[in-house]
Amino acid sequence: MAGESSHEQREHEFTLQVFSISAAMVGVCLTAIGILRLVAVQAQVESVGDEFLAADAVLFVTCCFISFWSLKTRQAKFRQRLRLAVDALFMIALVLMVVVCAIIAYALV
Repeated sequence: MAGESSHEQREHEFTLQVFSISAAMVGVCLTAIGILRLVAVQAQVESVGDEFLAADAVLFVTCCFISFWSLKTRQAKFRQRLRLAVDALFMIALVLMVVVCAIIAYALV
């Protein structure tokens, strides 16, 4: 029983971290969109980076909402499913962020 409680506490703390990191990543995406727009105007760079960043921001916001939902739910099985969804969605958003960084780096060269 104590091991199960410890596991639940770790999962809760991890969900809190993902919640706060996802919110911060939305800000990063929006800032990057603004910077990319400035660079595109000044250097005539055409890129799909801003569209990918907008999609990435939506993924991070969705991750934020689902993690908040999982923190509020009282049903253990449903909470676990939400946490699995958050984990998968967060990793997809991070991979997309790496792809966007590669696109931006390639466009600026």
